[in-house]
Amino acid sequence: MLLRNLVRGMPKGSLVKVLATDPTTERDFRHFCQFMGHELVEMDSDGYEGDSSVVQFWIRKAK
Repeated sequence: MLLRNLVRGMPKGSLVKVLATDPTTERDFRHFCQFMGHELVEMDSDGYEGDSSVVQFWIRKAK
């Protein structure tokens, strides 16, 4: 919900970077992009924050 509100206020074609530690976010963000028509540009899960793996998502707002 927070991402949806953030993207709504962005200009078309803008990129947003999201950092997440919840393993279900990959599925959630893929579905979010499909449903809203946005592009999941990149996903990277190499980072760590404390004991949790950090997944980075780059999402481009639909034009």
